Amino acid sequence: MFDRHERVNALFAELAAEFIRHEANTDPLITVTGTTTSKDYENATIYVTTIPDDREADALIFLRRHGGAFRKFVKKHSNVKVVPRFSFEIDAGERHRQHVDEVVRKIEGWKDAA
Repeated sequence: MFDRHERVNALFAELAAEFIRHEANTDPLITVTGTTTSKDYENATIYVTTIPDDREADALIFLRRHGGAFRKFVKKHSNVKVVPRFSFEIDAGERHRQHVDEVVRKIEGWKDAA
């Protein structure tokens, strides 16, 4: 069963994905990977990744520039009592996981070839 904090994080992730889908172009493709919200709900961080990887800086510029519009979007599309100040960050953990998966595939391919 989800607690309130987890439901709020899921809501913010869903709203961020919807906002990005409507407001951002598809180059780079921006994917929401998670959110964290402070215990007092005053601050929230939206974690994203991009395809291609080298366009992360462009995505962050776009998201940070449109942070106020995203906050208004959350106000309009949710009924949370406190709408936090949002920040956007690249999800380094997801990038590392993808790199590890790639290395494992290469090792498995090397073992199969041997």
